[in-house]
Amino acid sequence: MSRMLLTGNGAAAWGARLAEVDYVPAFPITPQTEIIEALSGWIDGGEVAARMVTLESEHSMITAAGAAAATGVRVFSATSSQGLLYAMEMLYTVSGWRAPFVLVNVSRGLATPITLEPDHNDILAARDSGCLQIHCSTCQEVIDSVLMAYRLAEDERVRLPVIVNLDGFYLSFTREPVELPAIEEVRRFLPPFDAENVRFRASTPESQAVAVIGGGPYSYFRYETHLAALEALAVYDRVAAAFLERFGRHHPAVEVYRCEDADYVLVMMGSFATKARDAVDRLRAAGWAVGLLRPRLLRPFPEAAIRGALVGRRAVAVIDQNLSTGRGGVLHTEIAAALFGVRDAPPVLASFVGGLGGRDIAPEELYEIARVLRDSDRAGRTPPPRLLYTEDELREMRKLQAIARVERDALGRLE
Repeated sequence: MSRMLLTGNGAAAWGARLAEVDYVPAFPITPQTEIIEALSGWIDGGEVAARMVTLESEHSMITAAGAAAATGVRVFSATSSQGLLYAMEMLYTVSGWRAPFVLVNVSRGLATPITLEPDHNDILAARDSGCLQIHCSTCQEVIDSVLMAYRLAEDERVRLPVIVNLDGFYLSFTREPVELPAIEEVRRFLPPFDAENVRFRASTPESQAVAVIGGGPYSYFRYETHLAALEALAVYDRVAAAFLERFGRHHPAVEVYRCEDADYVLVMMGSFATKARDAVDRLRAAGWAVGLLRPRLLRPFPEAAIRGALVGRRAVAVIDQNLSTGRGGVLHTEIAAALFGVRDAPPVLASFVGGLGGRDIAPEELYEIARVLRDSDRAGRTPPPRLLYTEDELREMRKLQAIARVERDALGRLE
């Protein structure tokens, strides 16, 4: 085992390298490109015995990934933002093929307006595709999650693609100390991919399914995929236990931090959860009984673990780095559904949306959320959903709008 400073992108590339992938279909997009650049250099230098092909789009990239995985080779790819959306049609297809491979998504806000900064709308758009999802908060988790994702995807009870998600810029280009496991230890944890009957050979053609089927067979196969995803909950727990035993790091489906005696709990995903963890420590030092819950596995949804961690709390705040237009925070909706009808569910389940397009979430905002939870608990009612946005930001936005109106009027007079 060695230790080095790696970006989140570098950690993702090392995960693919240590997994000894066979094939890397690729298409560049910011902020994912560094992953593919690193793998390309290693392949050209003979350090990685894999084949890399640059396709003409993310749609073709995922098509190639699924087709290659169906032949029994270990496949890795990466994308981000609009690229993930461009590939969306094929995400549903390859999960239906039950083609196991790992796709890293480096989250970035979606157009329009255009931004290069991160939020989670891209990855959450894929939550119903049939691909499993693991969300990372540190560079160490990125490399560990890639290795765990292969073992999860290739398990005979699962056989589904897995997306490992990390936040663009905040994690993709942040350097952190990362422990690289020795390749011998990785091989003991992650054996070669045995595709069993999930393969195609030109010399021995074999039909895996028919192209057009009626509602009865279609329902059967779609539900089989759903059951395989649910089976992945138990498989993930076994993979996490094996990873802990081999490498000494534990990555449960749900991270529960200082929640044993917590009255109030913050719920977050991704790299910003590390800021919430620090806020919890500071609030604890100030005498507040606050904890943090971070779902690492989003699909399948670890409902039982989340219920167990939140039952009996006085108030919970879900902080979404996404926005489902016309509905609100996606994670808040998922948590609310998991707690619906549950005895001793928290009477206050507040929704906050923040970090859209890479907007920072300041520690003071997390302290304010804790105060809102306390006040809402005392008042006995859930506060309305709100966007984390300051008065200074609103004033600046109004100034920009005023400038735009002046310029528009000036242009109108010139005409």
